Amino acid sequence: MFFNSLAFAIFLPIVFFLYWFVFNKTKSTQNALLIIASYYFYSCWDWRFLFLLVFSTFLDYFTGIQIEKSNSDRRRKFWFWLSISVNLGFLGIFKYYNFFASSFAEMFTSFGFKVSPFLLNVILPVGISFYTFHGLSYVIDIYYKRIKAEYNFIDYSLFVSYFPLLVAGPIERATHLLPQVKIKREFNFEKAKEGFSQIIWGLFKKVVIADTCAIYANAIFDHYNSMDSLSLILGTIYFAFQIYGDFSGYSDIALGVSKLFGIDLLRNFNYPYFSRDIAEFWRRWHISLSSWFRDYLYIPLGGSKGGLWMKIRNTFIIFIVSGFWHGANWTYLMWGFINAIYFLPLLLLRKNRNNTDEVDIKFRFSSLKTLLNILFTFGLTCFAWIFFRAENIFTAFNYIQRIFAFNIDFQNLKGQISFTTTFVLLYLVLLEWNNRKIECPLNGKLSKVKILAAIVLILLLGEFNIKNNFIYFQF
Repeated sequence: MFFNSLAFAIFLPIVFFLYWFVFNKTKSTQNALLIIASYYFYSCWDWRFLFLLVFSTFLDYFTGIQIEKSNSDRRRKFWFWLSISVNLGFLGIFKYYNFFASSFAEMFTSFGFKVSPFLLNVILPVGISFYTFHGLSYVIDIYYKRIKAEYNFIDYSLFVSYFPLLVAGPIERATHLLPQVKIKREFNFEKAKEGFSQIIWGLFKKVVIADTCAIYANAIFDHYNSMDSLSLILGTIYFAFQIYGDFSGYSDIALGVSKLFGIDLLRNFNYPYFSRDIAEFWRRWHISLSSWFRDYLYIPLGGSKGGLWMKIRNTFIIFIVSGFWHGANWTYLMWGFINAIYFLPLLLLRKNRNNTDEVDIKFRFSSLKTLLNILFTFGLTCFAWIFFRAENIFTAFNYIQRIFAFNIDFQNLKGQISFTTTFVLLYLVLLEWNNRKIECPLNGKLSKVKILAAIVLILLLGEFNIKNNFIYFQF
């Protein structure tokens, strides 16, 4: 069930009505309804993987209690590593086994040994990377005594499987979501109104921005051998806005839907393409994943407090693991590696925390530098997106090689430029820039006008092809 589908447009009002007018007596009835709705929502993808979700939920619930109750370090470590190994084991089997098996086979073949690897014919369970990380952070926090174990199975199950964030995040923390789950929610009209406008904005970014840009990005990437350099550059820009509109659009819809039920989720995007350097970009892009790796991987490895070698090692580990989290493909590893290269000079020169204030541009000379930094950071990001989008590593390098061939065909380029796409991209950038100090650009001043304009653009220009899946569903 997609957020941009008719099925979800029917599902959401029904759950909303039952939640506030039928099952609103106690916290337990509210949570029970959301659990049922979440499991139904997930089963619409493939009901067989519902058992995996339930098993993962029970595993972390049970091991969390055992860790807290254990009176010896040996028992605590046993239950801790049991949860970690099983969770990562399932993730490894479903997501990474075929990649490693094929890679090892290719390596041995290159040395003259013929190897036929045994590959698994399995479908990747939707959302497995997200709900696995929910459970991992919960168990890790209990082990290090940052939180207490949750003994109410319904409350914990809702934390893991809450349908707005179940299949593509944001990656929630028990410290943030569980306290909200454990109390009865009262209807708040202002919060619901904010949620509605955020749903509209997310839907606009998905069906108008992402799916429109996807038409041109796909055409250019699929036929890059016949494209000139400027068209290939334009293709990377189209994909940059496609993936931003697609993923941040999903996050906006998820946050907006959750506000309708009186629950706040972690903000996942903060206008990342207005970043002045790559470090700022990663504080604004997929915030829940970046902060997860920072807190549960980077800092435990020593962070940036050690010597030069440790700083370099930890930087490459966190970015390469982040790339690998996205998928079992060398392209994602290279994407992570490139971002590590971008980030490392800032870290070593201690400039990675330079741009923590709100970006601003005024009519003065210093603003020119800010604008150039934004454009340069966007250019670096687009270059890395080539590897993220390419089918394989060889395609990515060929694509880049053709860009630097500097062949220009204005007739070819003209066919890749659309007035409608240019208009909606300018509308997106200007609206986000003018409202960058608030979470949703449709709120604040003239909110009714902005909401109405977004709805009109959705109806007139939106791509409502059900085949236009959200990109991050595959992760």
